[in-house]
Amino acid sequence: MGNEKSALRGLEIEDKAVEVTDYWMHYDASVHDSNLQRLSVFISEPSLHFAATFGRPSPLERAAKNFMLHRHPCILKYISSWNKGSKFFLATEEARPLIQVIEKQNILQICIGLHSILRALIFLHETALASHNNVCSSSIYVTTEGYWKLGGLECLCKFTDATPTYYQRIKSYRYEKAISSNEDIADLVKSANLTAIDAYAFGVLAEDILNNLQNTDEASNLLEFREFCKKNLQNSDACLRSRLLNVLQHSFFTHEFIRIHAFLEELPLKTDVEREEFFTKLRQQLQMYPEAVVAEQLGRVLLSRIVLLDSTAQVKLLPFIFKPKDEKNDLGTSLFTVPTFKSILIPKLLQMFCIRDVSIRLLLLSHFNSFVHVFEADELKNHILPELLVGIKDTNDDLVCATLRALADIVPILGAATVIGGNRGKLFTDGRPNKIAIRSKNLDDISKALSFTREMPVFVNIDENINVHLAERPSPDGGEDKKEKEFSFVEEECTWSDWETQESVGNGHFHIEEESLLDTEKIELQDPTCDPSTSPSPLPELPSSETTVKPKYTKKLVLSDITELDIKNSKVIKSPKEEFDFFTDMEPVIQKTQVLHIPEVQLPKSMFDVKASDATLEEHDVNGWGEDLSDLSIDDTYELAEQ
Repeated sequence: MGNEKSALRGLEIEDKAVEVTDYWMHYDASVHDSNLQRLSVFISEPSLHFAATFGRPSPLERAAKNFMLHRHPCILKYISSWNKGSKFFLATEEARPLIQVIEKQNILQICIGLHSILRALIFLHETALASHNNVCSSSIYVTTEGYWKLGGLECLCKFTDATPTYYQRIKSYRYEKAISSNEDIADLVKSANLTAIDAYAFGVLAEDILNNLQNTDEASNLLEFREFCKKNLQNSDACLRSRLLNVLQHSFFTHEFIRIHAFLEELPLKTDVEREEFFTKLRQQLQMYPEAVVAEQLGRVLLSRIVLLDSTAQVKLLPFIFKPKDEKNDLGTSLFTVPTFKSILIPKLLQMFCIRDVSIRLLLLSHFNSFVHVFEADELKNHILPELLVGIKDTNDDLVCATLRALADIVPILGAATVIGGNRGKLFTDGRPNKIAIRSKNLDDISKALSFTREMPVFVNIDENINVHLAERPSPDGGEDKKEKEFSFVEEECTWSDWETQESVGNGHFHIEEESLLDTEKIELQDPTCDPSTSPSPLPELPSSETTVKPKYTKKLVLSDITELDIKNSKVIKSPKEEFDFFTDMEPVIQKTQVLHIPEVQLPKSMFDVKASDATLEEHDVNGWGEDLSDLSIDDTYELAEQ
């Protein structure tokens, strides 16, 4: 079975059947032309109902007609029906038979499910004036959201059409256990008490389901309600059975969770004061129940339009719904964990983003950064991003502003190329200075040593393991040559690590004479910014260093008192008569500054001077958001900044 056998366009029916009965086969299906819409398709053929006492139409055709006429939130939703050859097709919302999922249902879900079936029967009795006639577990379906829906409408009839002959024809289709042993249709028709047929069947259904529960302590009044179903609803005397409308008031169905569900369903009928009081307390009440049950049973109504637009709900409830629990920093305020949010709420949010309503879209975007990380990358790229790109073209400034913020939240997940599209280029450079790969300890030692030598002409031993690499200075101006040479002398002297250990040659010794400084101004370095006329004359040209013999000192410098380190009391080493020049070949060379002539280049016309025409806007939509920036250089960027 495939698309060629489907009346709905884009419908694809799976090969494996979900359910096979005496009258039809139940399959799962999907519609590719619609967004994430999945269906249940029931198919019947003459070989399945050739012996049916219904004759024409077939049981599935009768059910399809009743589904189409009787619409209620607790009745399986009708989508479409059609004939294909000898086969008949019925498409409804996606659902599973109750028999297949009842074992996974807890007591709270069962309580809500029975409440839904009871509401559907009351609708048929009180509004449609009809009797279902076949209430049993095989007539109940459960949707993917966990809602119980009443099906099996092939035996339904109006009260006016109920006759003993009709009930005799459908007797083989009804659940045998749900038929009273002393059922007298004639008396029921005569007394206009046909609702007793469904009341008896509902009592049997509730008793069977509740008897199979393992733990009966979770729901209050469960044992009492089970006894009520056996003695009252299954009473042999049909006149003593309670009406289903009165059964709805039983304490078993006045559970707090059911009250919350009913209030949300009937929210349009409530006053503003009742809504404000309800939503103020709702978050604390929902935290008392399992999050999976809350998400499955109340997820649809909590994200309904009337709840989203309620001012009290927007402040007191929605922030705790749209923000999943953070395992590390969560304070217990959020309602759902990430797995529950992803499995139950994400499909609803994907559908909500397809709604082109300003108020709904603005509300979703205001909380977008709270749940964007829960989406899969494919969901963001294929479903969310296209809808957001539509929002930036709207005339509403608030919508465009919120959409741009949401797009910024998607960029770290999908990347900028996916989000904005178009051609991109590297238009900005990193203007930060380069980092020097020198250990901080060595750098501090070097800076301290250099600053000390600039202030005092005292010879200081520097660790020879430290390599100091100083950049070449420009040509000196005025007296700067003296400063540089004196500094170079100190640096060269400081690198003589073995001057203290040298032995004397022969019997000769170098004599070190000590004398006090006349004035501290004699050791000050000449300021390079002073007038060149006041600077001392340059040193005379000295012989080459190749013929210079390095002296070997034989006497250590001994400090008799620590006060000698003071600048006023410090001693200087007087050089011997034969003075050696250490500045040979260090005469600075002043070269003429080279001037580079750069030809003027005609800059391209600024892209901001181009007027946006219709053709330009069309090209903009095709290539992404922006213009082609591949031709824009860094110089052009600076030129634009100056303008």
